Amino acid sequence: MRSPAELDDVRWSDLTHAYGSAEDVPELIRALYEDDEEAADEAVYELYGNIHHQGTIYQASAPAVPFLAHAALHAPGRREDMLMLLAVLADHGPGLAESPHWPDSDVAAVCAELCAVLPALLPCLEDPERGVRRAALRMVATVADVLPDGPRALAVEQVEALYTDDPVPAVRADALIVLNRFGRTLEPLDSPLPEVRLAAAQLAAERSGPPYAPELVEIFAEDGTEPDPGDDDFPWSDTTTQEQRLTDLLTQDPDVGLTVAARWIGAGDFGSQGSWLAEGIAASWRDKEREVLSLSLAALPHARDTAALRTRFRVIGHWIDLLPEPDADLRNALHRHAGAEDETAEPALLALTHSRDPRAVDLVLERPTARLLEAAAQRFPEAADRLIPVIRRELAAGATGNDGIALVRALDPFGAEARAAEPELIDCLRTRRAAIAAARLPAPTA
Repeated sequence: MRSPAELDDVRWSDLTHAYGSAEDVPELIRALYEDDEEAADEAVYELYGNIHHQGTIYQASAPAVPFLAHAALHAPGRREDMLMLLAVLADHGPGLAESPHWPDSDVAAVCAELCAVLPALLPCLEDPERGVRRAALRMVATVADVLPDGPRALAVEQVEALYTDDPVPAVRADALIVLNRFGRTLEPLDSPLPEVRLAAAQLAAERSGPPYAPELVEIFAEDGTEPDPGDDDFPWSDTTTQEQRLTDLLTQDPDVGLTVAARWIGAGDFGSQGSWLAEGIAASWRDKEREVLSLSLAALPHARDTAALRTRFRVIGHWIDLLPEPDADLRNALHRHAGAEDETAEPALLALTHSRDPRAVDLVLERPTARLLEAAAQRFPEAADRLIPVIRRELAAGATGNDGIALVRALDPFGAEARAAEPELIDCLRTRRAAIAAARLPAPTA
């Protein structure tokens, strides 16, 4: 562990990071100790961006580790940040440490430095702040496979204490995961704590792969959306959170995933977790769109604000386009929302248009935005006599940018009938409004 007073002992200018010379690293580390909170926040951001950039580390990463460890213990209010930065710097895939390329790699150098300072950082596992304990557990987990015997025994002892006695269930669940990283295969599926049961079920599912045992599925469905009062769901290895890892697991078994998503949505769709799971399944597996859209309909009443409801309509609009005959209940729900007088009406109407429900045309003509007109033209070319005059009117009003491009493209499905818009298209070319789109529009055949 090294203090800021030793920063000048490292020839940072001879080292590189994501943006070239690492000569700025000492200044960033010193800023962590300053009273200027904004400068310290910026320093953390910059360090995440240069010595660790989108999962890649560099020559300067390992030399920074002893200084970051010192900052974790002594920089005011930066303990969580520094412990997590150390964790992501040392992150590496399973089995990588046994690769013949490991000894000469930058990540091996980072892990060696972290192993050296880890004994001094282990007291962070007893920090009164739950976020610090959780970050410290992730840091320990990243080097579980390369820790020498002495520090390893100390770390396991303290992690076991957290697993047994910590007052925060989420911390106990984290400790269970770390113990498994150390080779302790524990599966407390009958734990009285939902967070621990869920972590145990995830570990068991990761080991077994799909199809998942019914008892695991029941735990996922029952405990998977149990709200935790904290906001410190830090990532684990590969920069994914535990919630993301669960979603990925369930997506691998689509039938189980849809079953769990239905349970989550039925329980209130907390954090839209059931909706996101269903969408992930639709994105990964074909022929699941109808089931996913049925779940999306069930999730609509649980959208907690306008932004969430707009998101749900955008998702529905994407997948409903792929169904030859969308269900009437869903189309009727979209029609009701499309007639609303709020910010959710347009995405609902766009989804209704994508469903090819004929009622959409009337509503689009009542509120003709460029995006809605383009969507209606693509799906209702038979309505040319009603849509083309409105498209011409909007073009003549001087639509520019993306709106102008969308309006020009809206003419494409109409063939010869689009000839009526020739004056507006010529004006687009003359004024350079959506000129490229207008020039590329196929000449209408007589």
